[in-house]
Amino acid sequence: MFSKTCEYAIRAMIFIAQKTKDGSRVGIREIANGIDSPEHFIAKILQDLGRKKLVDSVKGPNGGFFLDTKGRNVSLADIVKAVDGDNIFSACGLGLKQCSDKHPCPLHHQFVDIRKGISQLLQNNRLGDLQESLDQRLTFLKRR
Repeated sequence: MFSKTCEYAIRAMIFIAQKTKDGSRVGIREIANGIDSPEHFIAKILQDLGRKKLVDSVKGPNGGFFLDTKGRNVSLADIVKAVDGDNIFSACGLGLKQCSDKHPCPLHHQFVDIRKGISQLLQNNRLGDLQESLDQRLTFLKRR
């Protein structure tokens, strides 16, 4: 459903939310290890998310990535839009360019409901909430 880049971005942002809730910062190596991602790939992704103001970072020996209160309120939809664009919220289920209510593809009417559900799921899940479920060990980002 999401590109590999987007999957890593979501996992990294949740990991950062969990590891920096006390005001600390987390480095690329720890993030990559924590979500089973290649370091160079996650570094590039986070650099892009930083430019888009979804994650904060500080350079230097005590640097790293972190989320402030505003960052914990970022939704998964914000991350998906920043990485993959908004096609998941509006595109045709069969990839047609001219699909609409007036000129529907064979899946259109069913897919509209699925798209709405996905949109609500992504809008309603915020990094801070997902971090809390990790803290309570109700969810995980990496197999042990």
